[in-house]
Amino acid sequence: MATNNPSKPVISTPPADGAGSVVLERLTQRVQPPSMYQVVMLNDDYTPMEFVVVVLQEFFSKDLEAATQIMLKIHLDGRGVCGVYSKDIAATKVDQVLEAAHKAGHPLQCVCEPVDL
Repeated sequence: MATNNPSKPVISTPPADGAGSVVLERLTQRVQPPSMYQVVMLNDDYTPMEFVVVVLQEFFSKDLEAATQIMLKIHLDGRGVCGVYSKDIAATKVDQVLEAAHKAGHPLQCVCEPVDL
């Protein structure tokens, strides 16, 4: 079994006058973390509490106890935070909740809002 020896790279020397030479500087870049948005569910007098708990479990991965606590906060305070996500994920969660509520015939409303830091 024959193997090929790797060829050596060709290195060209720059002109003596310095023309055509390139100097690279390493710049540190600071990347901002993505803006975060909270998904807020709004209270209404028509959507059953059980449906809200199911939605919280299905779309926000809450266990029964956490979903019930959030549902009660929505019921008592008029609104409750379901989760905090990046903008795209929060918008997707809102769309999922609104579609599920529409299919079930409930007027449940859900919005996403920027998180105040």
